[in-house]
Amino acid sequence: MNRPLIRIRFISACIGLLIGCRTSTIDAESIVLKSPGGANGVTFLLKDGVPYYQVRHGDAAVIKPSRLGIRLRNEADLTANFAIEKVKRLTFDETWTQPWGETAHIRNHYNELWVSLRQLDSLGRRLNLYFRAYDDGVAFRYELPKQEGLPRVEIMDEATEFALAGDHSAWWIPAYRPERYEYLYSNTPLSRLDTVHTPLTMETVDGLFLSIHEAALTDYAGMALANKGANTLECDLAPWSDGVKVRGGTPLVSPWRTIQIAEIPGELITSYLVLNLNEPNALDDVSWIEPGKYVGIWWGMHIGKYTWESGEKHGATTANTQRYIDFAAENGFDGVLVEGWNTGWDGDWIANGDLFSFTESYPDYDLEGLATYAAGKDVRLIGHNETSTGIRNYERQLEDAFALYHRMGINTVKSGYVGHGRNIRRLDPATGELLGLEWHHGQYMVRHYRKVVEVAARHQIMLDVHEPIKATGIRRTWPNMMTREGARGQEWNAWGHDGGNTPEYTTILPFTRLLAGPFDFTPGIFDLYFEEAGRPDNRISTTLAKQLALYVVLYSPLHMAADLPENYEGQPAFQFIRDVPTDWEETRVPGAVIGEYVTIVRKDRHGPNWYLGSITNDQGRTLTVNLDFLDEGIEYVAEIYADAGDSDWRTNPLAMEISRLPVNRATRLELRLAPGGGQAIRFRPVAVD
Repeated sequence: MNRPLIRIRFISACIGLLIGCRTSTIDAESIVLKSPGGANGVTFLLKDGVPYYQVRHGDAAVIKPSRLGIRLRNEADLTANFAIEKVKRLTFDETWTQPWGETAHIRNHYNELWVSLRQLDSLGRRLNLYFRAYDDGVAFRYELPKQEGLPRVEIMDEATEFALAGDHSAWWIPAYRPERYEYLYSNTPLSRLDTVHTPLTMETVDGLFLSIHEAALTDYAGMALANKGANTLECDLAPWSDGVKVRGGTPLVSPWRTIQIAEIPGELITSYLVLNLNEPNALDDVSWIEPGKYVGIWWGMHIGKYTWESGEKHGATTANTQRYIDFAAENGFDGVLVEGWNTGWDGDWIANGDLFSFTESYPDYDLEGLATYAAGKDVRLIGHNETSTGIRNYERQLEDAFALYHRMGINTVKSGYVGHGRNIRRLDPATGELLGLEWHHGQYMVRHYRKVVEVAARHQIMLDVHEPIKATGIRRTWPNMMTREGARGQEWNAWGHDGGNTPEYTTILPFTRLLAGPFDFTPGIFDLYFEEAGRPDNRISTTLAKQLALYVVLYSPLHMAADLPENYEGQPAFQFIRDVPTDWEETRVPGAVIGEYVTIVRKDRHGPNWYLGSITNDQGRTLTVNLDFLDEGIEYVAEIYADAGDSDWRTNPLAMEISRLPVNRATRLELRLAPGGGQAIRFRPVAVD
């Protein structure tokens, strides 16, 4: 057995019993819960039988009194006419170890309040509420306990509100749109929000930073946030095709509704509240789960050099894959992703997802022979399963496909669900009859994505999911769920109708999408213009140095060197991609302004080196970083990959200066970032070769 180390430090509980004590005043039925260090407080309120909560950070209001409750189909709503039945309190403190991650050890320290409510009618239905207060935020969830007369429920929505204390500056992407989560972020006052996806990140006029999201999304609909006006947002659950939001039997628990709270933006990045709210590792053996870096037959398709479908330009050929395997072996990469290897890509593959086979390869691709060839060079093939949202077709083949991959030594699968946000064809498993069109982030797909994770775990396969359900921390429970997309990745630069991702986009991601979990952005493009694609309106809106810095700034345990192998040949900057790890002992954020710049440093979990990534928007800037994160008494060499003096993402993006500088923890290092630029640094102890 190889479980992560768990050290339980302190657990205590006290139980109070309050029955029939309902009054007409808030004060008589308000229960305060403080975080262990007192930084945050959440108050439960029962006013005239209606449940509310509010949140404070110190003396500052974060969430004003906001309604709670659940609306049901064909049943009276669980939103009012309540009395408090029982109250329990719990203090919990542990430090647990991740099998992999942006930090090795995470402290899970919170105070919990459990409130049991009973409706004052003849049915006496019960609704339980859990609140947890951490020093980096608060969370709450609903529980419908098993009870007479309510064996199953159909939830039409939650009454959950987030009444913000001001018209905050917000970074957001719209919900219920064709491209799922793949939109550029808007930065507007809260009052101008559409219905938006989470994480939703905000900055208050008092300088607090907030992010609303959810944790432990398991068998429930994904939550968006609807703008109700008056700086109030309401939970908006993705519906089934018949309008019901969630179906299930009791007992039933919702995901945690999370509010991260920080006094500087970097503290959002180093908050692990979402992870802490998930269940511990469910796998006995995690020795087969290995972070790493890979290359792949992928970017060539996006720029038109290769095709996924068979034919003259087919990318997934035996000879081409052998070339990539050789390149990976020569440069220390762990895997080779091959897209377009399996039958089903010919014709309109986006519309014909039911035609894919996940075990049968095209005639010009020798799957078994290539798996053997890769193993002989200490490299693994990475499987690719594009479903085009043909869910029934994929689920029918899952067991056979994953068993085949495991037998061949293919231990990672990248899956895809390309399609309109609401084009998931839900088919009758027996007859194939169309039952409805579902959303990517509704309960039907939440169940599917979780099924794939669990089947993959049985076959010791790691997952990289594109067009996914958003991350909510389930990687703690299922650590084979390595990374996912869920935002605009690098490929949008190749063909995006709007010209691709903007320079500021990646300075927003660490404070929005990446608060949910790892992101497979696929950095490392060196041919920033890719003129051969014949798309003059598209290019990479970064400098070369920024492409390197993204390996540190945008966390993923599986990182791709995304460009064509020939574009790395003779490039000194490629050494940084060879060197940078993907598994970290510690992460720190020396400085950041959301949408302008961010500097992140991380320590290698398996060695003494530190790495720094710093990126900016379209404005050049000079930053100063204290190197006090380095170990005391050790001299280091800083291997610096920096924008040249005349570098600019628009006019001179390839200009780079590579230098070495002796440093120690007393050093103050100046970082010059060009417009759209960045800087990447490896800090190596002098005594280490």
